[in-house]
Amino acid sequence: MARSQQMPFSNGFELMALLTMGHFLGDFGLQSDRMAREKCPGCSSTLPWQWWLTSHAAIHGFLVAWITGIPALGLAEWGAHTLIDIGKCQNRYSLGIDQALHLLCKLAWIALMPQAFAA
Repeated sequence: MARSQQMPFSNGFELMALLTMGHFLGDFGLQSDRMAREKCPGCSSTLPWQWWLTSHAAIHGFLVAWITGIPALGLAEWGAHTLIDIGKCQNRYSLGIDQALHLLCKLAWIALMPQAFAA
């Protein structure tokens, strides 16, 4: 199979661009106001907060797995996104730090994919 059929990117920069777009889609486009509020402990009203947070983080995991083609990275994203959002819900850091941590995870996934940099 030709390289272009395996991955929709030719280098780490393109992969980071796709992962960043996927991140903003998941965090802002696909996250409802209700999910944003109720994914935090103590804010449940329609479903337990764990369901909202798990669902939100799973969307991010799916996007990473879909973009990279590596399900294990999707699972890693799911876990990391959950932990980062719990910290944000506990007011340990600002929205800006929250977003920076999420994007640093994307860099970590790229670092784990040496084929993203292959010629």
